[in-house]
Amino acid sequence: MYTIKKHNAEISVEEYLENYVDVEKFISFCKECPNYGNNPACPPFNFDPMDYWRGFRTLKLKAVEILFDEHCRGRSFEKEELHEIISSLKKEKRKLLAEGYDEEGRTPGSVSLFAGSCELCRDGCTLPCRFPDKMRHSVESLGGDVGKTARELMGIDIQWIKNDILPEKLVLVCGLLCP
Repeated sequence: MYTIKKHNAEISVEEYLENYVDVEKFISFCKECPNYGNNPACPPFNFDPMDYWRGFRTLKLKAVEILFDEHCRGRSFEKEELHEIISSLKKEKRKLLAEGYDEEGRTPGSVSLFAGSCELCRDGCTLPCRFPDKMRHSVESLGGDVGKTARELMGIDIQWIKNDILPEKLVLVCGLLCP
């Protein structure tokens, strides 16, 4: 159904803030999502995202391109089929999550950033968080421009599912904030 291609990049947090973060803009997009105010990994936060970023020196980025085979890409799927395909891709997201935790263990003082929204609670999110020791924010929830990040730092154009048509690829972007 698909193959995987991995990409890595590293940038100082200072440079990332200057060129890739616009908290106001991206939190305004978050307001359109049902997770806004209902998922502790998502805004609104009880902290300033810029202060959060500034608590670190380096951002190590990781992207996974999920490249669909000819049978899948560019095809229209029924909602149920598309849901099954997307659900199977969540395993790639879970792999990134596990890798992020492993990297935190190898880099004292670091914090991983999820690829997209938190999905630790498979039976629905609660406030307060049931897993505060495992919950992490995503790059975009902290105001990072993931599209620009992927394009300029890793040479990847992000594509989206439109009208139930699967694109050539989907992209997951996560990171590790290091002291």
